[in-house]
Amino acid sequence: MRTRLLKPFTGMMALLLALVAFAAPVQAKDKFTLAWSIYVGWMPWEYAEKNGIVKKWADKYGIEIEVVRMNDYIESINQFTAGKFDACMMTNMDALTIPAAGGVDTTALIVGDFSNGNDAIIVKEGESVKDLAGKTLNLVELSVSHYALARALDMNGMSEQDVSVVNTSDADMVSIYGTPDIEAVVTWNPMVGEIMERDDATIVFDSSQIPGEIIDMTMINTEVLNEHPEFAKALTGAWYETMAIMSGDDEKAKAAKTMMGEESGTDLAGYEAQLAATKMFYSPQEAVDFVTSDALPTTMENVATFSFEKGILGEGAGSPEFIGIEFPGGKVYGDENNIKMRYTDTYMKMAADGKL
Repeated sequence: MRTRLLKPFTGMMALLLALVAFAAPVQAKDKFTLAWSIYVGWMPWEYAEKNGIVKKWADKYGIEIEVVRMNDYIESINQFTAGKFDACMMTNMDALTIPAAGGVDTTALIVGDFSNGNDAIIVKEGESVKDLAGKTLNLVELSVSHYALARALDMNGMSEQDVSVVNTSDADMVSIYGTPDIEAVVTWNPMVGEIMERDDATIVFDSSQIPGEIIDMTMINTEVLNEHPEFAKALTGAWYETMAIMSGDDEKAKAAKTMMGEESGTDLAGYEAQLAATKMFYSPQEAVDFVTSDALPTTMENVATFSFEKGILGEGAGSPEFIGIEFPGGKVYGDENNIKMRYTDTYMKMAADGKL
């Protein structure tokens, strides 16, 4: 009797296994998505997509990559966190406080640049950070602008108790600066450039004074990265092919930067001005050196501390070390049992070594 029961069960299992085996190739993931929004350091993705560079590298690895331009930066990260995108452009702080704090294990695949003057504190009256005392500052609250302000105050023996902060949309920053009751703003390019065309605008602090702390990166879902290294290789290859074009001084480089400028609402001169306030890692080896430096863990400790103090490090965070952040070589800041943000040099090193 047992034999009679086992035979149909075994037959059914064989049929199911055959169906699974038949369906597996159809279900295999070979289409991936990358989200980005307008910013000087992220415009290369627009060029790479429109000029067939992304497709070229996707074809090399037998996959498809859809590059999606988002009008709302934070919304792009929210959708990445929700699993709608496989990769997304964001800053180091936003990577920590949105996907990582939301429990999504995320890896910095490509470290593209850091702000080196793009973010600034601008005042109508005053010449130094000390002159901010008692002033009201308009900024995008809990953004990298807020972080830059906190760092500026701390570096000058001050704190946020010495100033007042008003949450303001970045879209309104230029227009409100012209109103009489605005004393100071903290914002980023291209708004900084527009405001500085006024006679009543003075920069008292910018991100060049905290080099390497506001980092712009291509973040990838760690599970997707581990299961599909071909996606990571294609993205990295496309990025550094574009970097090689941008870093030249020939007509092709000029045309590329002109296109990036126009697509971001400016022109070649305007885009080059923004690049001048950005430390681009055109060489993959530069990026490798940056993510393996001793400075990066200290930077992320500062970012985690700020995020914890502002209550944006995630539900249940009892200290700045609530989320583990892993660096190349296995060093971890924070909880080793709750690693949700990672820096890797693997694919950038492959690009540097010509192994993609």
